Amino acid sequence: MSRHNLTDLEWNSILKFLPIERPAKPGRPWQPHRQVINGILFVLHTGVPWQDLPAEFGKSKTVYNCFRRWATSGLWQRIYEAFIDRILKAGNIDFELWCVDGTVIRAHRVAAGAPKEHETAEENAEKHALGRSRGGYSTKLHLLTDGQGLPLGVIATPGQRHEAPEFENVMNACLINTFRKDKRPDALAGDKGYSSAAIRQYIHKLGIEDVIPTRSNETGNENFDKEKYRSCNIVERAIGWIKEFRRVATRYDKIVENYLAMVHIAICRKLLKRI
Repeated sequence: MSRHNLTDLEWNSILKFLPIERPAKPGRPWQPHRQVINGILFVLHTGVPWQDLPAEFGKSKTVYNCFRRWATSGLWQRIYEAFIDRILKAGNIDFELWCVDGTVIRAHRVAAGAPKEHETAEENAEKHALGRSRGGYSTKLHLLTDGQGLPLGVIATPGQRHEAPEFENVMNACLINTFRKDKRPDALAGDKGYSSAAIRQYIHKLGIEDVIPTRSNETGNENFDKEKYRSCNIVERAIGWIKEFRRVATRYDKIVENYLAMVHIAICRKLLKRI
């Protein structure tokens, strides 16, 4: 038995989101959902290719097909949203300070070669969030967290994409409705990469204090709250524990929705400890 298998508590927490298993009738029986998900978790934690999945999880092709079908249907995103909603209703979201940051994820060579959906290679790479940065062939994850490091939103872009142009996109990906005043943080922190007039204007328009230091060639926010900024490393720690999952730390998936599904599962695994 793998040490990464679902506990009974974890299984009961996600059971209602899963499709009904095929009832007993003539034809090939379905693999139990719990066995399939345990196989997905084994791949997530260890990073092994799907073909090398141990036999205890059933046929590797079946496990992958279920993962792919559920990723396409948005199942993992719905579970992620439901967990954040439960934490929010329990009053366990920290609204004092939210933090945002980006991290480069190195893409393995097997991540290349996704079906072409656009005429140019650049457009196709953009579609699948793959590009070339100083870290090599890569994807960039942009993450928004609360003051406890709970991921509230995540998006993926090509690795060379700068954080600043994606700021509004990652804010729009937040699973908490920030259009409501009572669901907005008191302050939002980011590093110098987010220092721009457009970002400050966006933050101030929502009535949020910006805790973003200025670059050496800028003026306008030299008196930002340095004490709050020291807490900004919470988002870096959140990125660190997401990267503990090998299938997240290195991208092997050709299709970006498959990779984001792995990210969502990793986050849900962590959120279950807070619920």
